[in-house]
Amino acid sequence: MTVLAGSSPRNAMTAPGDWGIWAKAMRTLVVGANHRTAPLSVRDTLFVDDLSQPEFLKELALPQAVAISTCDRVEIWTVCDDPETIGPGLVEHLARRGGLPSEAMTGLLYTLIDEAAIRHCFAVTASLDSHVIGEPQVLGQVKACHRLSRDSGRSGPELDGLLAAAYASAKRVRTETPVAERPVSIASAAVQLARDLHGDLSSSSALLVGAGDMGELVADHLLAAGISRLVVSAPRISRAEALAERLKCHAAPFERLSDSLAEADIVVTAVGGRQTVLSSEQVTSALRARRRKPIFLVDTAMPGDIEPAVNRIDGAFLYDLNDLERLAMEGRASREQAAASGFAIIDEMVEEYRRQKAGRIAVPSIVLLREHFEKLRLQAISESGGDAEKATRLLVNRLLHDPSETMKSMAGADPRWPAAEELLKKLFRLEDK
Repeated sequence: MTVLAGSSPRNAMTAPGDWGIWAKAMRTLVVGANHRTAPLSVRDTLFVDDLSQPEFLKELALPQAVAISTCDRVEIWTVCDDPETIGPGLVEHLARRGGLPSEAMTGLLYTLIDEAAIRHCFAVTASLDSHVIGEPQVLGQVKACHRLSRDSGRSGPELDGLLAAAYASAKRVRTETPVAERPVSIASAAVQLARDLHGDLSSSSALLVGAGDMGELVADHLLAAGISRLVVSAPRISRAEALAERLKCHAAPFERLSDSLAEADIVVTAVGGRQTVLSSEQVTSALRARRRKPIFLVDTAMPGDIEPAVNRIDGAFLYDLNDLERLAMEGRASREQAAASGFAIIDEMVEEYRRQKAGRIAVPSIVLLREHFEKLRLQAISESGGDAEKATRLLVNRLLHDPSETMKSMAGADPRWPAAEELLKKLFRLEDK
């Protein structure tokens, strides 16, 4: 296993089993940046929208690759035979896309290989590596990126097998742990608070600022609750337009945020750029334009997008994720326990995937061996003249002839003989006899 810059301790954990057998197989490689390693400004420059994905994948010149591009991360997942050589090239490619020299990306990008890469893919797909653990949109985002890869002719059996195993892991995590309950409960709590303030939401309008997954989930719940109008605005207009298309609503320029704010009864922020997006002055001005009609604000970003001082303004009702979680669930202890259970499932599924992949590596040799045995069987039948005893004796002798000669020569001088003898006993389970 190899773990390079930016990998997290969780990703660097070693699963049980011998991964050395993978050296001769197609290996898994992940290169990218996420919400923990790179600020929003960098992730925005790396972002690959759906229309750009085919050209982006073509530029990578990899037979099998998928670009996972969301609000939280931009990553390249690939299976290849030499990740140690290919990885630095992908770092260079992302650095050029970001308009930065590769050395400037040190610490912002991470490279994960073999076991660490597989565990990372499984954890991302199961939404265990998200800003808010359990966000339900993540699995759909990974599937959409996988579909774009297939449509571009950049998928293949190894990559498809990796992602199929990741989807199975995500399903187990969602059905066997309460991981998915938290974000849905938080979104439901936000909708209930909006109803408490504004009553029937069919006459209320909402503004979503940013393209974060948790903000999208809250907006989804508001739409389901019947809000009359939703507008999406984000620092990068392409992200706002892509999200507006998914939510079937309107996009507005970020430069007109003050106007959009004054028109919104409910404001959900999901930028997470480590700088506040809404100040107390902006909210005060919006309330004045609204003739003091109240605004319900939900800050889903970490760190927050809205100045805490907004809470002291009459007519502004600000809630962050911690406030909503207190209303929705037991809190931090249950969240950490659910995440630990989820990662335990991921560890099991990674090991199962390793065993299945290792088994597939042996298939060509097994086929050759069967063909060789069948050829000797037919020869023995032909030469025996219908004598079953003679046929079986001929078959056994011929099956053992070449291995016996090789064993005799190895036992005399070849230092590999002790290992070969142990392997022979294991293959034919002679130690049990």
